[in-house]
Amino acid sequence: MTVLNLTEHGAPLSVPLDDAMGRAIAASRIVDARPDMENTGHWRIRARGTVGAATLHVPGHDAVALRIQPKIPIARLLFLLGYSQSPKGWRVEDVQVDEDRELLPVMARLFALQAERALRQGLLSGYREVEETALVARGRIRTTDQSRKHYDRLIPLETTRDEFTSDIAENRILRAASEVLLRLPDGVPDNVRRQLLGLRVRLAGVTPVGTGHPFPSWRPSRLNARYHPALRLADLVSQGDSVENRPGDVTVSGFMFDMPRVFEDFVTIALREALAKSTGYCVLQATHHLDEDSAIRMIPDFVRYADDDRPLAVADAKYKAEKPKGFPDADLYQMLAYCTALNLQEGHLIYAKGHAAHGLHRVKHAGITIHQHALELDQTPEQLREDIQKLAQRLAPAL
Repeated sequence: MTVLNLTEHGAPLSVPLDDAMGRAIAASRIVDARPDMENTGHWRIRARGTVGAATLHVPGHDAVALRIQPKIPIARLLFLLGYSQSPKGWRVEDVQVDEDRELLPVMARLFALQAERALRQGLLSGYREVEETALVARGRIRTTDQSRKHYDRLIPLETTRDEFTSDIAENRILRAASEVLLRLPDGVPDNVRRQLLGLRVRLAGVTPVGTGHPFPSWRPSRLNARYHPALRLADLVSQGDSVENRPGDVTVSGFMFDMPRVFEDFVTIALREALAKSTGYCVLQATHHLDEDSAIRMIPDFVRYADDDRPLAVADAKYKAEKPKGFPDADLYQMLAYCTALNLQEGHLIYAKGHAAHGLHRVKHAGITIHQHALELDQTPEQLREDIQKLAQRLAPAL
């Protein structure tokens, strides 16, 4: 197996590959891949905004493993992911990891550790609604199903009852996350894989979640408190779920996160939380139209409204490579359209910090000012929250 170690938006690697494997890597769209014109028989492979691990298999060729490290430390990435899913429930101590730059081993190790802690006192049990066809009435008779299936017969009975069992959503989620990680062919250390196998044995009596199916939903409560850290990590496993696709004869399996989406989710949810106590309300991915005939649809990442539904502020999160001398001009045109359609005098573009500082542009003859903010991700959660609070104050001066 050929292992390619890449860094998100880092320098390309020139790798000796035959054309079939090079085309397969390009078709996966995980990384940029193109023939190296300066080196015959080589392909230039460059990571984009996707991080994690993936393995590509082409019949008759050695597999190629892609290991893509994020630009920020793993602990920072896990905080962004966790906060986006549970801003009030995510704790900093849940993501304390060392300086390991490999995302998949860290994720697998953290999940196995937290799952073992959750199960230390035994499997959690709870009530689950069970529907069954029975000869004896146990629970409530489903009269509609009874008449539809059995007409005027007295038996069998279509019943519903509450059963106290360990086959509940929380345990199904832990089993599903264990199986996702175990299905990955490479990247999970042997000692962690043994821990995951042990977890699957302990959860063998729980109904499995089929491959490709979403994880069951769960709600934090006092009763499942000891499961919270493991369940939140399982949610992250579900979010980066094992990618399995087959473009032609190519099989791709992996555990990946799209950094632009991670950044957008974090920024918009964090802004919404920061503005929760202010008047009005916030909508993520709000739909508006640029023209009076509502033919040109626009979907800003974040819009704050007054209680009377009047737009008060608009923001877009942008995690992308900047042009050499600053932010892309196309983003300014997009924000100008948002401000025009929403009748706002200010708009805000929020970037992951690079080499361009905060700036603003006043648009000629329009009375519109577009702000460009740079958010530093490689800092402590407390510092990051402070920066988000400052951004929120820009969107709500009276806060």
